[in-house]
Amino acid sequence: MSTYTLLVDLPLTVDGYALEGLVREVSSGFTRRSTVIALRGDGHEGRGEDVVYDAEDHEALQAAGAVQPLAGSWTLGDFCAHVDALELFPVAPLRGEVSRLYRRWAFHSAALDLALRQAGRPLHDVLGRPPRPVTFVVSLRLGEPASIEPLARLLRDCPTLRFKLDATPSWDDALLAALVATGAVDSIDFKGLYRGSEVDNPGDAVLYRRVADAFPDAWLEDPDLEAAGTDEALAADRDRITWDAPIHSIADIEALPFAPRMVNVKPSRLGGLERLCAAYDYCAAHGIRAYGGGQFELGVGRGQAQYLASMFHPETPNDLAPSGYNERARGAGLPASPLPPSPSATGFRWGG
Repeated sequence: MSTYTLLVDLPLTVDGYALEGLVREVSSGFTRRSTVIALRGDGHEGRGEDVVYDAEDHEALQAAGAVQPLAGSWTLGDFCAHVDALELFPVAPLRGEVSRLYRRWAFHSAALDLALRQAGRPLHDVLGRPPRPVTFVVSLRLGEPASIEPLARLLRDCPTLRFKLDATPSWDDALLAALVATGAVDSIDFKGLYRGSEVDNPGDAVLYRRVADAFPDAWLEDPDLEAAGTDEALAADRDRITWDAPIHSIADIEALPFAPRMVNVKPSRLGGLERLCAAYDYCAAHGIRAYGGGQFELGVGRGQAQYLASMFHPETPNDLAPSGYNERARGAGLPASPLPPSPSATGFRWGG
């Protein structure tokens, strides 16, 4: 039985919904905004988080208010199909289709939370998948010019932390040696497949080879293998290349230049409950490991991604550190990996 089949017929009553804007300064040096979708029905509330990246898209959504025709009695599957047919943006999103996926996931996840709360059951019970401790890495950019200090500061507070680092051209030999000496690097993100973003990082065959040699056991995420010399530079390391930015569907996994050993199954980027469940099932059927990733969530979205990781890929290098690690002013006392299981008694929530 497919994963989605276990969820599709859950009854769902929706009386209405509300929008809640969130805002916070985060560690990557920008102001993060998100919008919580609070679906209400039958005395319960289900919550999801819209992680569209452009502030203008959140402002337009919140200014328009709760205008979507969502009230009624549904099955969860019918409600999600109804949402998919709606125009959820008052004006066209600045980043196009990927933003539409993020917003659909916000409504789908809120509906899943509400349907489970109305049924009086938690997600893991319905899926028959006990939650397990979630291994996580801290995703980190080391500044420009790059310095080990951001990583060293976190290790002083929590010596057992593991990291996923954004490799940039300013990584010199001294920095590479210092990073290797920590023994704390699990993943390197080349950010080679972003276009028109603040983190674009053009493919660099020399950098790729230097990093791959320095970290022979690390996962290598999102290299640009179409840039000059890069495919050849990493030809011997294909078994540890992983993919994140291009993965929005099963078709995207199938379109990769070679069969992957592991991919990032990011709930918001898959853009819908059926698509997410299908991706989990596809990876399991094809022997592809999965790991989860976050989107600088400020509300329930981070915990929901951790909840999914606890059931589908708890032991991989999940880029799902608790939200406190994204704060610009991080403090001591943040949780260490792995995170103990913390599902809510009912619904699709993590953390009590």
